[in-house]
Amino acid sequence: MRITNEQELDDLMSRPNEADIEAARHLHGDLLILGVAGKMGPSLALRARRAVEQAGVKSRVIGVSRFSSAANRQLLERHGIETISADLLRDDELRALPDCPNLIYMAARKFGSTGDEAYTWAMNTYLPARVADRFQQSRIVAFSSGNVYPLVPVASGGATEETPVQPVGEYAISALGRERMFAYFSALNGTPVTILRLNYAVELRYGVLYDIGRKVFEREVVDLGMGNANVIWQGDANSICYRSLLHASSPPLVLNLTGPETISVRWVAERFGQILGVTPTFSGTESPTALLNNASKCFRLFGYPTVSVDQLIEWIAQWIGSGGRSLGKPTHFEARDGKF
Repeated sequence: MRITNEQELDDLMSRPNEADIEAARHLHGDLLILGVAGKMGPSLALRARRAVEQAGVKSRVIGVSRFSSAANRQLLERHGIETISADLLRDDELRALPDCPNLIYMAARKFGSTGDEAYTWAMNTYLPARVADRFQQSRIVAFSSGNVYPLVPVASGGATEETPVQPVGEYAISALGRERMFAYFSALNGTPVTILRLNYAVELRYGVLYDIGRKVFEREVVDLGMGNANVIWQGDANSICYRSLLHASSPPLVLNLTGPETISVRWVAERFGQILGVTPTFSGTESPTALLNNASKCFRLFGYPTVSVDQLIEWIAQWIGSGGRSLGKPTHFEARDGKF
């Protein structure tokens, strides 16, 4: 299989499976997605909309964002997703949003945090508290980050949900603050919540694999300081996110969301090199620790991802080699100091 254009890519990431369709039959009501215009939001909203349609239920999917890109808004509306333009930090605009029994919280800030920490805290901790208070009658899935964990030994298999959190840097600390706010309001109001510690979703236009593949293709040096990582195909992450609405609880259910492998950055670069006909160049040496998550708890609930790392590398190599568009949003997964 070869993905040749963005329409094919968006279709693949948003194509619901039978489990998604069955979930749509049991969610009973509309879905509100806050922060829908980010990297993952459009394909998630499209997948939910298609699951609802194929389930034959009458539920709305509503996406909320500032919509700095009109193209994202038009894409969503073409597929039957209602859109609302709102600045969620404005209390009047937050209060004006419709009540919905199901809510996915994706609004957050990571890159640009260094030097503008106050805004990062407003987006990542203050706003979640306001949302949790406003939608206390909803079922909520809230995205968090694997950055709340410490760097762990590569041979450990990754941090589990029982690993004590130890965030490094203002972004990671504020992401933990987001979790604490949803947990506080869940306890206060009995709001069912699922917290997803994502680390990292990938597709053909961005992500850890794209970052490595682009560097190999453009003959840039690949840094081995963060020598290992976890990734998951964004389509699989979309499915798990949508279905996790049915597992929300009070106190919140916390799940690591990533792929099952601990991948070697060196191996990934060399695999890209084989496909692209380029010999990678490296700097530094692999550290014995890395930011790694163990998602076995998630897989027990939802099954294993459907797309392998090697398949993703082949797709991305073909995409890069044929001049496919980039979202222009590097992950900076190499950062070990928590500064983004």
